[in-house]
Amino acid sequence: MLARTRKVIAVHINYPSRAAQRGRTPEQPSYFLKPSSSLALGSADAPGTVERPAGCELLGYEGEIALVIGKSARRVGLDDAWSHVEWVTASNDLGVYDLRYADKGSNVRSKGGDGFTPVGPALIPADAVDPTQLRIRTWHNGNLVQDDTTEDLLFPFAQLVADLSQLLTLEEGDIILTGTPAGASVAKPGDVVEIEVTGGDFSSRRLATKVTEGTTPFADFGARPKTDDTQREEAYGSREAAGLPVPAAVAASVLTPELKAKLESVATATLSSQLRKRGLNNVSIDGLQATRPDRKVVGLARTLRYVPNREDLFKTHGGGFNAQKRAIDSVNEGEILVMEARGEKGTGTVGDILALRAQVRGAAAIITDGGVRDYSAVADLEMPTYFANPHPAVLGRRHIPWDTDITIACGGATVQPGDIIVADSDGILVIPPAIAEELVDDCIQQEKEETFIFQMVQEGNSVDGLYPMNKEWQARFQEWQSRQGAHSD
Repeated sequence: MLARTRKVIAVHINYPSRAAQRGRTPEQPSYFLKPSSSLALGSADAPGTVERPAGCELLGYEGEIALVIGKSARRVGLDDAWSHVEWVTASNDLGVYDLRYADKGSNVRSKGGDGFTPVGPALIPADAVDPTQLRIRTWHNGNLVQDDTTEDLLFPFAQLVADLSQLLTLEEGDIILTGTPAGASVAKPGDVVEIEVTGGDFSSRRLATKVTEGTTPFADFGARPKTDDTQREEAYGSREAAGLPVPAAVAASVLTPELKAKLESVATATLSSQLRKRGLNNVSIDGLQATRPDRKVVGLARTLRYVPNREDLFKTHGGGFNAQKRAIDSVNEGEILVMEARGEKGTGTVGDILALRAQVRGAAAIITDGGVRDYSAVADLEMPTYFANPHPAVLGRRHIPWDTDITIACGGATVQPGDIIVADSDGILVIPPAIAEELVDDCIQQEKEETFIFQMVQEGNSVDGLYPMNKEWQARFQEWQSRQGAHSD
């Protein structure tokens, strides 16, 4: 297969989960080239190897589905495009972030190294699978780190083939790397990365690659490896995964007064709908009740984690100015303290005195998936508290306050410090800050459309073609919106 490959074309962003992680959703696909010399054929018997170049720190891996062209494609249409793909298999789009700066986005050196595109080991016949029903999974040292499907891709595979063929000829054996889902990260010497593509009864089998350490230094007459915290964050997927602190000032600057006002103006139901369109389905904190269900709350997350009580550890971590008290005493105005209590309802995680202290410090809310002590007093506070249930027991019955400002799980959702939390009577949502501005603007537009639809239904119109709106109703909505704008002037 590799002997026929003259070019490897890779897509930048194609999975909604990756777009959310990167904080940008492209309107059209964009591509870069990898040299055919970067290809390495995977083995079903033993892991292949890839060298992390000497002096480099950030060898990134990305599990991807590779399409192998079977017959020449030039200016093909969407309906015919998939027929030009002969095989589907797994690939690892490896690259060193240490050299991203060198080629201004072309990725020639950062992703073009020898062995930086392992593929295989088994080929899946393209005509035997549904391209919208494939699954890609990646394991890093045996841990599953990527798991996604092709059902909701930003750009379906047929579109990629047709789009590329408009300007260049896709030749027999050419390979298209179709993007990676969220979860791509960094591999170090000694690590093993495995990738598998499945579809129906077919499997590529696991493409295994072991990382080795390069020993030959770069010459001094070209670009040399260098990196910074921005590249580390990009390579690992987040500042926290890279072991970097989340600066409070940077996080706070995301939630500007203007953005906060916009988020307060839209319903969580609308936000949830737009989050789902971006592939974010697991962003609601579920199963909690509120002391102030009538309040709309928007703020930045601070986090606190409790671990199960162990008597010897409670003696060292439970008393004094413990993590719980530190979290309460450091929460800032407008922030929301989110607590991970593992859904354990058999004890309190906050009581009236500490809740009052959080209110005095200006906290927007407290959220815990555990119990609340002194419920009546907590419920009388102006600051809302979201909780699983009241319980009279003290903290040490079930919990040890362990650490703060880390990624936690609360009510079935992952919450990171600096995430935007929005809560109203419909529920609680966790919003990645990078997509908040685009998200809320789309929500505002959606609610305008729904206001129009509601008015039309009120006037006796059928929902057929109106909800969702067809082209005719879209045109009438535009006229209605123009009239609304004229009235507001």
